[in-house]
Amino acid sequence: MTPSLSHPAAWRGEEFEKSSDWVVSFSKADPEDLCDRLENGAGVVLLRDFPLDHHSKDSARDAFQDWCGSIGHLLSQNEKGDSVFDVTDAGFGKNDPRTRGPNTRNKLSFHTDRCDVIAFLCWKQAKEGGDNEIVSSMYLYNEIARRRPDLLTVLEETFLYKRHTVDLGNEQPYCEQPIFSFCQDQFACSFLRVLIDRAHADPDLPKLTDAQIEAMDFLEEVAAEPGHAAFLHQKPGDVLLLNNWVTLHRRSAFEDFEDPAEKRCLFRIWLSMPNSRPLDSRFAANFGATGAGEIRGGFRTKDS
Repeated sequence: MTPSLSHPAAWRGEEFEKSSDWVVSFSKADPEDLCDRLENGAGVVLLRDFPLDHHSKDSARDAFQDWCGSIGHLLSQNEKGDSVFDVTDAGFGKNDPRTRGPNTRNKLSFHTDRCDVIAFLCWKQAKEGGDNEIVSSMYLYNEIARRRPDLLTVLEETFLYKRHTVDLGNEQPYCEQPIFSFCQDQFACSFLRVLIDRAHADPDLPKLTDAQIEAMDFLEEVAAEPGHAAFLHQKPGDVLLLNNWVTLHRRSAFEDFEDPAEKRCLFRIWLSMPNSRPLDSRFAANFGATGAGEIRGGFRTKDS
């Protein structure tokens, strides 16, 4: 029988969101404490009241970027090396290659990003919707181990990921990595199904097995079950920090304001952390490094 994971990050959302331990005033935030909470604690921190007064949108973005640089190494989020991404509806068409889930108003599925820690600062919130859901991947591991241990084994296999449409600095057409893994007894979960499904649809790449499809379906099903995820509606000035190796996140669809200046916008930053865990060697192709504390993740730039 697979042993259950016991860790502060193995929480059930319904109980977790009732706790105030993960909510901190920005004015009292200490970088060393935040890094410890993210890596050794629950893997989630919400900072209230980032100082937005007297900031324009551009200066707020710059101030957030500067602050994030005090807790980790900023990573590139496109081939140009930009380290801040505006999560807002860009209005691109469905078939536009620039379209990514975060720049639409659509509901997103549970996933992780290509970094140790993802940071969001809310500049403007939507007229309606746009709520965050966060689920502990360690909790999901325990639930799947209890209910379908056969599928847990499948989720530890290697899955093919198609190169992201905006990963223009990467010459490799695909990579391979697990969903659940362990390295030196350290747990890690990484999951972006859209790229797995794109690899499956590519006639030049091996197809997913029926068991792999069933395992991913079950993972998403368990994540979406009532009580498993914590819900959060960020307000302007709220900073949300998530450890991608122990959490999955998604966003609900939203309705925007008509005034362009009032449109929903969050600033997103990807961070490689100085106290990060070691990773399974199968992550090397996608993340670039797997050693504890090494700089890893993000998109390659065209000149790198």
